[in-house]
Amino acid sequence: MAYETGEQIRNFTLPSNTGKDVSLSDYLGKYVVLYFYPKDMTPGCTTEACDFRDMHESFGELDAVILGVSPDPADRHAKFAEKYDLPFELLADEDHTTAEAFGVWKLKKNFGKEYYGIERSTFLIDKNGRLMKEWRNVRVKGHVEEALQFLKDNTEL
Repeated sequence: MAYETGEQIRNFTLPSNTGKDVSLSDYLGKYVVLYFYPKDMTPGCTTEACDFRDMHESFGELDAVILGVSPDPADRHAKFAEKYDLPFELLADEDHTTAEAFGVWKLKKNFGKEYYGIERSTFLIDKNGRLMKEWRNVRVKGHVEEALQFLKDNTEL
């Protein structure tokens, strides 16, 4: 199942790298950049996280929060966030329920092996909890800048 643009996103609650549970509803009244990534400490995921880190202030100026989601446990997220000085929360979707709700838990192939995992994707959620924009099967290079530009072009502060 996946969401359509304009559709209300169902609330979810996941543990974060900070040791507390985070709900999407905690951020009503703000834009939410919700990005799904396959695995902490891997090259592409580290680059993407660091790109979001480097643009974090610019997103904040547009009244947006960034939340990263992967199936890794919260303690691994904590190590990842500390190692790369990530100023936003990373959410642990260990049973991939939230990833499935967003339609990003996919059958993947790598070196002839099939397995299920996260399809790198980003969702921009408006201040009322509705889907504004989605980017699926993201290529890391230039993606964060593209998401920031879309937000700049489509927000009302």
